[in-house]
Amino acid sequence: MAVAGFDPAPKLLRLSDIAVKHGVWLCPIGVAQCHDIAWSNPWTDDPACRGDIIRHLLPPLLLLLAACGSAAPPPPPDPVVSVARALQRQVVDWDDYVGRFEAIQDAEIRPRVSGTVTRIYFREGDDVRAGQPLFEIDPRPFRAALAEAQAQRASAQANLTNARSELTRADALLKIEAISREEYDTKFAALRSAQAAVSAADANITARRLDTDFSVVRAPISGRASDRRVSLGDFVQAGQTPLTRIVTLDPIWFSFEGSEAFYLKYTRLNLTGERGSSRTSPNPVEIQLADESSYNWRGRMVFVDNAVDPGSGTISAKAEVPNPRGVLTPGLFGRARLLGSGSYAALLIPDEAIVTDQTRKIAYVVGKDNKIVPRVVETGPMVEGLRVIRTGLAPTEMVVLDGLTRLQPGMKVKPQTKPITPRSKETSPVANPISAPPAAEATTR
Repeated sequence: MAVAGFDPAPKLLRLSDIAVKHGVWLCPIGVAQCHDIAWSNPWTDDPACRGDIIRHLLPPLLLLLAACGSAAPPPPPDPVVSVARALQRQVVDWDDYVGRFEAIQDAEIRPRVSGTVTRIYFREGDDVRAGQPLFEIDPRPFRAALAEAQAQRASAQANLTNARSELTRADALLKIEAISREEYDTKFAALRSAQAAVSAADANITARRLDTDFSVVRAPISGRASDRRVSLGDFVQAGQTPLTRIVTLDPIWFSFEGSEAFYLKYTRLNLTGERGSSRTSPNPVEIQLADESSYNWRGRMVFVDNAVDPGSGTISAKAEVPNPRGVLTPGLFGRARLLGSGSYAALLIPDEAIVTDQTRKIAYVVGKDNKIVPRVVETGPMVEGLRVIRTGLAPTEMVVLDGLTRLQPGMKVKPQTKPITPRSKETSPVANPISAPPAAEATTR
């Protein structure tokens, strides 16, 4: 039944106007359907239409009212960061090198006489002493030659005795003018020749005795012997056939090469008195073997070459290292660090407190009003597990230690003081030691 004066359209329009005025989006499908129902049958009050309007219009209105009545969210709190003053230390720099150990004395043993090897007195790889017998070359020919030389010396001595007697008689006859002066001079010359023959015979005996002594080949130095290069019955030539090799072990040299840049650096430090030249000063050297994680071997510089190799641009140097237990052997590889500077004051901070910006190293400090301030720093080597800062930081500045990835210059933070402590050697960066390959197989005993 139609009610006079009822028009649903104005209600919808008024509700739509309210929604548009307050920026609320109404579903156009529901509203259009309601309009169609209202205008097609204006005398029918359809409950479905009313429900559609309420279902689409009520939630946006509730959201609108909630938005109009709520306040803006609070700003996020300042990030908490740990800060500390850098440690102050007196440090020295060390420069890294690689090299190999080298025997101070390295003797290749060769025979001094020719002959057949009849005995071998040493075991291969043994430590030998200077003067210890190593090989024997058949001594019989040399003994025979020595006996012959001794016989020749006896003959020369007999001739000398006879020449002296004849000269004595000639001297008496010359006084009574029984012989001529010429005959006397001949007797005197014969005496001089006999004396020279005796001297030659003595020298020949000495040579033959040396040959006999050289038939036993002895170690010229104390050290470790290599393998034997000959066997029993081999014929060896004097000065040509290698017999074995002996190297000294204690002390031992560590040989390495440095660039000319290091050479110039050390020369200038020597001129300013900050560090003595290794030519005249026994600068310390510390060495790490291939299977070690720390520098366990210590020596001193003993030699720097007199010229830079123009082909490689490097200069050779040697350090002397004590080796009382014979662990080090020639040819062994090692990493060395050589004293590279005098003592200087430096600041130390953790390596993770430094960020890299292209070619720059940056550390963040907390400035005025707890705001982040970047500092461009010049870094040095690691000391006690911390990074040396040469320039860029003041001792009184508070360095940010963590949370660097979320920081920006000028950002306000909430600092919390945390002291920097030296780290143990075990936590410091070190070279990765090599390890021996595992055993191929095993057996029971």
